Amino acid sequence: MRRLLIALALTFAAGPALADDTALNRLVADYEAYALSQDPITAGREGDRKAQTRLPDISSGADVLRRSAFEEFRSRLAGIDPAGLSAEARLNRDFLAWTLDRRLQSLSFDEARWAFNSDSGFDQDLSYLGSVTHLDTEADAKAWILRLRAAPRYYARAIENARRGVRSGFTQPRATAESVLVRARAAAAAPLESDPLLKPFDRAKLPPEKLAEMRAVALAVVRDEIRPAQREFALFMEREYVPAARKGLGIRSVKGGEAYYRWLVRDHTTTSLTPDEIHAIGQAEVARIRAEMGKVMLETGWTGDLPSFIAMLRKDPRFYATSRQDLMEKASEIAKRVDDQLPRWFATLPRLPYGVRQVPAEIEDGYTTGRYFSGSPRQGVAGGYMVNTSHLDQRALYELPALTLHEAAPGHHIQIALGQELEGVPSFRRNADVTAFTEGWGLYSEELGGHMGIYRNAYERFGRLSYEMWRACRLVADTGIHWMGWSLEKARACFTENSALSPLNIEVELARYVSWPGQALAYKIGELKLLELRKRASEKLGDRFDIRRFHDAVLLAGPLPLDLLEARIDGWIAAEATRPSER
Repeated sequence: MRRLLIALALTFAAGPALADDTALNRLVADYEAYALSQDPITAGREGDRKAQTRLPDISSGADVLRRSAFEEFRSRLAGIDPAGLSAEARLNRDFLAWTLDRRLQSLSFDEARWAFNSDSGFDQDLSYLGSVTHLDTEADAKAWILRLRAAPRYYARAIENARRGVRSGFTQPRATAESVLVRARAAAAAPLESDPLLKPFDRAKLPPEKLAEMRAVALAVVRDEIRPAQREFALFMEREYVPAARKGLGIRSVKGGEAYYRWLVRDHTTTSLTPDEIHAIGQAEVARIRAEMGKVMLETGWTGDLPSFIAMLRKDPRFYATSRQDLMEKASEIAKRVDDQLPRWFATLPRLPYGVRQVPAEIEDGYTTGRYFSGSPRQGVAGGYMVNTSHLDQRALYELPALTLHEAAPGHHIQIALGQELEGVPSFRRNADVTAFTEGWGLYSEELGGHMGIYRNAYERFGRLSYEMWRACRLVADTGIHWMGWSLEKARACFTENSALSPLNIEVELARYVSWPGQALAYKIGELKLLELRKRASEKLGDRFDIRRFHDAVLLAGPLPLDLLEARIDGWIAAEATRPSER
C-alpha cells in the first residue's frame, strides 16, 4: 500500500498517449552518475564504499571541468522535446534544467571563494561527518581513516579558493573573518584525545583490540596530518584573510555584488521576486504578525504594552530550563507529543526515525538554536534533531515547540526522510538542496503545529508568532543589509522591537545573514507559497479536501522549486476534483 501511495502521488496528469522517455531517462541516469562522482558525501550515504573514503574535489581546476560537463548536459537536455514526455519525465526535465542553470550560475560567480561563513564551512565539514559516521566493521573504520587522510588536501584547496577571494576582493566582512579565525585557532589547539574526528570510534562496534588499533591510526592522522593543515588555515586567516576582509557588511559592496545578490535572491527563493519586492513583503508580514502577537499577549492577562511583555519574557526564569538535561528532556517530550499526532495529518510517514541530540560542545557557542542533521536509511543512521544546550538563559522554553516542529517533525525530518525513501524518483531530485522548499516546509510545520494542538498555552503560541516574526524580519534585514546598505544596528532593530528572541540568538542570526546573503529569504517565501497552495486546494475542493493527501502531494515528489511545486499541486487539485469519493 505504501508503494502504491507513493506511485499515485507522483503523477497527477497524464502524459501523451505514446510518450517516449528513453532519451530523457538516459540523460538523467548519466547526470546522476556524474553528480554522485562529484559528491562523495552523498554517494557515501547512498552506500558507495569507495566514496566513503573521499572528500569532494573543490579545486578551481575541478570547477572548470564541471562547467564543461554541465554545459554538455544542458545542450543534451535542450534537444529533448518536452511535448513527447510523460508527466513524470517532464517534471524530471524541468527540474534538471533548473538544477543545471543554478550549477552554472554558481560557477560563473565563482562561489567557491566563499569557503566559510559564520557558523559553517569547509573547516567544519569533517566534524559534521564524524557526528553521523558509524563504524560497524573494520572496513568502515578503514574508510573513515582514508577520508581523514584526504583532509589536508581538502584544507589546502579551500585555502586557495579563499585566497582567490582575497585577490579578487570577494571576501567576508571583517567581523565574520575574525570569528572564523577564533574557531580556526580553537580547532588547531584542541586536545587530541577529545577531537571530534575521533568520535566515530567512541561508538564503534569493533572488537576491543581492533578498535584500539584503528583508533590509534586515526589519532596519528589527526595529529600528524590534520593538525598541521588546521594550523596552516589559522595562519592564513590571521595573516592574509582578516586584513583583507571587506569593510562593508552588504555583498552589494563588492565587485559584481549587485548582480550576485539579485541571483542569490532568485536562487534561494526559486522565484523572480526582486530584492525590493522581498523587502516589501517582509515589512507587510512584520505588521501582520505584530498585530497577531498583540492579541495573544492579551490572552495571557498582560496589561502593559508589547515591548514590556517581550522584556518580561526574556527575563522571567519560569520560561528557561534549569540544566542542559532539563532542556533536552523538554525538547524530547515535545517531539513525542508531535509524533503522536502525525498519522492524523500525514497519510505517508517515513520509516527512518530521528533522535534528539545536543549540538556538539565544540561548536555550540556560535551555533544556531537548533538544526536538523540528515540520517541515512542505507547506512542505518537516524536523523538528528540538534538542540543547542549552551547559554540556557537565552533558550526560551516558549519557543521550543516551534523549534521542534520545524527541525524535527513534521518539519525537516519528515520532509527529508520521506525524500530519501522515495521510489521511482531520481536521486538528483531526492537529494536536491531547494532552500525555499525545505525551509519553507519547516516554517509551514510551525504553523501546522497550531492545528495539531501542540501549543498548549498563550505563551507557546506567542513563541510561535515570535519565530514567524523572526523569519519575516529576515526578509527585511537580509535585503536591508545586502541591498540597501543598512548598518547592523538598523537590521537588529526589527528583531529586538518585534520578536521575543533572546539577544544571543539575534546576534548569532545577524552574523549568519551577513555572512550568508540570500539564504535567510527562503523560509518565509516558501511558507507563504505553501499556505497559499493549501488555501487554494481547500477552497477549490471543499468537502473533498483531505489534508493528509495534500501533504502527500507536497512531499512525495521530493523538494521542488516553487513554480514546479505550484504546477504539481494544481495538477493534484484537478485530479482530486474527479476522484471517486471514499465517503
